[in-house]
Amino acid sequence: MAKEIERKFLVADESWRDQTASRTPFRQGYIVSLQDRSVRVRIKGDDSATLTIKIGTNSLVRDEYEYDIPVADAEELLTTATGIIIEKIRHTVEHQGFIWEIDVFDGLYKGLVVAEVELKAETDQPDLPTWLGPEVTGDPRFSNQHLATDDLRAELSHVIPD
Repeated sequence: MAKEIERKFLVADESWRDQTASRTPFRQGYIVSLQDRSVRVRIKGDDSATLTIKIGTNSLVRDEYEYDIPVADAEELLTTATGIIIEKIRHTVEHQGFIWEIDVFDGLYKGLVVAEVELKAETDQPDLPTWLGPEVTGDPRFSNQHLATDDLRAELSHVIPD
């Protein structure tokens, strides 16, 4: 059983950009979205797609199963997604032995910038880069699942620039 262990933060400034190792556009939507589980379809760039099943209610640790699928299947599945199709560009930055994923949202949430770090164990204590803002790990408003299934623009207007 695969475990996803991650912490999530808002991003305070743009100083991370000069450290970017990769940049990948994503489109994703949720086929199933329940309180304790979800099925997500994601298209990365133009040539890669995955189907991901996540189970659990803990905001730090959840069971996660991810499978490659044909892009054509992912495109078709996105047409059945509930709610909003999330559009973002994921940038990766290595910092003190950890890979940070910085998601710069486009579309409905244009301007929202969130950083995640995946951990090997719940006890990992990564050095926090200076460009991080407040931690939002336990705040459901910053979960991609909630962003896709609820229009949170008004509620997040304080962190999404005009």
